[in-house]
Amino acid sequence: MARQHRALRTREDLIRSAAEVIDDVGYAEASISAISHRAGVSNGALHFHFKSKRALGEAVELAAARTLLHITGRVPVRHPAPIQLLVDTSKALAGCIVRDPVLRAGFSLGGDPTWQGTVDLWEQWQDWVQLMLVVARDQRALSPDVGIDEAVSIITSFLAGLEVRSRAGAERSPDRSVTGFWRLLLPHLVAEGTAPPVDHEGDTMPLWCTVDFGAGGQEREQVCGVA
Repeated sequence: MARQHRALRTREDLIRSAAEVIDDVGYAEASISAISHRAGVSNGALHFHFKSKRALGEAVELAAARTLLHITGRVPVRHPAPIQLLVDTSKALAGCIVRDPVLRAGFSLGGDPTWQGTVDLWEQWQDWVQLMLVVARDQRALSPDVGIDEAVSIITSFLAGLEVRSRAGAERSPDRSVTGFWRLLLPHLVAEGTAPPVDHEGDTMPLWCTVDFGAGGQEREQVCGVA
């Protein structure tokens, strides 16, 4: 049991280390030696868990996708305040992007021309935002002047910019950035007379992100944002 626990912990450390190296230098420049060194293991120990650098990249991407799914959840088609949920969720995601290197690396892999993955986190996020806006439209909470595709593009572009800034170490106050973004956008997005009114500050309760690191479904939890 102790050996199995150590093996799972080593796997977790390798995925996080791979994410940190990919986040720093990109997938193409991320070397097995750099990843194993950051995790504090030998190259041989790394290859015991992952056959190749690509296998590590896929593990990072999968862990990030699971975290994103945990943040967004499924689209609640009968949610009483869909735009408020969108604000709260974007704030949670922004916090996790800044604080969690695995999630950040998962998003950056999606825009890396040297990486051909099977998961597209930006598409996953775009689809969720689009469906939430459709729910808002169906509930007449969305302004009739708003084009859903245009709104999705604006919201996604903002988060993409925040992800780039966080990798460069320039984004340290995601809550402030997200609050300012929604303060500007909400007057154009929300239909007049929508009740209850949408709060651009969002909810600031702690969010627990669940990240899957093991083929056997082993999980760990960490606070990485707000929800």
